[in-house]
Formats: sequence, structure tokens, C-alpha cells
Amino acid sequence: MTSRRTASAVAATTVLALSGVGIGAGVAGAHGSMTDPVSRVSACYAEGPESPKSAACKAAVAASGTQAFYDWNAVNIANAAGKHRELIPDGKLCSAGNDKYRGLDLARADWPASNLGSGAHTFRYKGTAPHRGSFELYVTKDGYDPSKPLKWSDLEDKPFATVTDPRMESGDYVFQGTVPKKSGRHLIYSIWQRSDSPEAFYTCSDVVFGKDSGGGTAPAPTASAPSDEQIEDGQDESSVEHGGHGDGDAATGAEANAPAPGHETGNGTGHGTGHATQPAPSAETSSAAPNAPVPAAGSGSGSGEVLAETGGDSTTPYLAVGGAAVLAIGAAVLFGATRRRRTQG
Repeated sequence: MTSRRTASAVAATTVLALSGVGIGAGVAGAHGSMTDPVSRVSACYAEGPESPKSAACKAAVAASGTQAFYDWNAVNIANAAGKHRELIPDGKLCSAGNDKYRGLDLARADWPASNLGSGAHTFRYKGTAPHRGSFELYVTKDGYDPSKPLKWSDLEDKPFATVTDPRMESGDYVFQGTVPKKSGRHLIYSIWQRSDSPEAFYTCSDVVFGKDSGGGTAPAPTASAPSDEQIEDGQDESSVEHGGHGDGDAATGAEANAPAPGHETGNGTGHGTGHATQPAPSAETSSAAPNAPVPAAGSGSGSGEVLAETGGDSTTPYLAVGGAAVLAIGAAVLFGATRRRRTQG
């Protein structure tokens, strides 16, 4: 009897342990933010959460507190699943509807900005915890007024750049896009939808085409991305694990958001319903060679980076469960062998 109990316990423990491994790997998190052009949250983090230099970042820190900027790489929705326009209400695009980052939604014309030209551009997105997924970049329409809250209707209907699994260089996702012809002050809105999880990340990058008029006032300061040293120095103050969520999204403030009022059915542009149970869409790249995808999880890229350093890809849970099943069968064989020995004895 003791042998049978031991074998049964081994089988049960093995199944539960490996099932847990599969689930853990499947929900591991990603983090990051746009650094070229520089996102608002990156610019303010680079200035320093405790003593920002620009008027806009001072106001943002006053509205959100310093922790939001130490957690600069976590403007996300844990269960977005492609339903961006349903979940994020007008006026809250830059915070992704997350009150923790409400300072990013301040409507003002003096946010630190990046100079940007029309035509080909190399975009960079710092991936502090990289993972597979698709990027979509939108630019604001002609006539955009930065002194008014940003609405979905302020963005061009279609992204001007899309890419799936771009390559990584020195910790950055790097990909090409062709920027439409614009003039004056605009905003680039990015959506990074993971393909191995419903989680998505969002950024607002203020840009200037040509000379910045500053909205009738003094020109806004030039945005700077945080250096690797600044990122490393701020990790002790961050509630975000650089390399994974640990205990999920509780620390980042990401919530299971309900659809925003008036956005329950989407807007017919591919960002409404129909994505709830599907992975991120496979987007065409604007240039195959420059946007060559990073290698599969667990293998090195050309720069020695590992894509899914926070966990497995979308097949991981199934592989883990399969492994659990194999070991469970092995435990059952052990149980049978033990029982036969007792019978023969």
C-alpha cells in the first residue's frame, strides 16, 4: 500500500508542478517604451522623476507622482487582446486609460519633442523585457491641436508603419517606417500588441516637422531618451521587474479594463471587436530586410539578444502540459510495476 501511495503522489505532484511551469511561462510579461521618437513617459523619466526640467514634465509628475515615471516602461493594458479603441477612452490615449499615468494625458503644446522628417525613418523601441508581438504606429491628422485632449479621431485612420517581431539591437526593437508628409507639431502613437499574450503597451511621442512654433509660445524643449545608465540606476525605485512581471500586473497598475463608453463595438478600422480571443494580427512590414524578425524564443539574434527572455512563446503551455502528460504516464508505469511486484511477492 505504501508503494502505491508513493507512486500516486509522484504522478500527481509531477502533473501539478509541470502544469504550473507551463502556466507561469505563458503569462510572463514584457515591458518597454518608444525612444525614437522619444515617448512622453521616456522623456520625463530621462529628465528625472524627482526634479524634471521641462514645464510639461513637471506638470505630469505633479499629476501622476514620481512612481509612474520610475515605471516608465509599463504603460499597458494586461488584457487588451487587440481591443485598443474599445478599452481606451478619448482623452486618455497616452495613459492607456490607466489613472496611474494620467499626467501623460495633459493637453499642452510644450511637451518635449523629437524632430522628425517625412520619408524613411528608423524607429527604436526600448524593450526592457522583450517578447514577440506586432507594432503599429499612427500619426495625428493635419490640423492636430496639442492643446486639446487627444482623441482617437485625431489619429490617421490607418497606421503608417506596421511590423511583426522586429529585430533587436542593444536592447532596442529596431524597424523601418515611411513617415507621411506633415508640418509643424504632431504626435506619433504606438501600439505594441504581444502575440503570445493579450497584453499591449502604448506610447505617445511628441514630434515636430520643421520649425516648432511652440503653439504661439516659446519652442518646446527637445526630448531625450533615458540612457542605459539612467535605466539601470532607476531600477531600484521601479515597481516593475525588468525581465518579467513576477506577480503579474499588480505592481504596474494594469487592470482588466471594461470597454470605454461609446466604444463597445469598435470603429470598423480593425481595432474593435473580433480580436478578443485572437493573437495580434500578422502585419506586413514596410521593408523586409530592415525589419527582419528576431529569432524564436530561446535563440540568439544577430546582436546576441534573446527575444523572449521573460518566458516561452505561445507554444510553451502546450509543451509543458505535454511534458507533464509524458511524466504522468511514466509515473503510472511505475505504479503498475510496483503493484505487480507486490502481487508476485
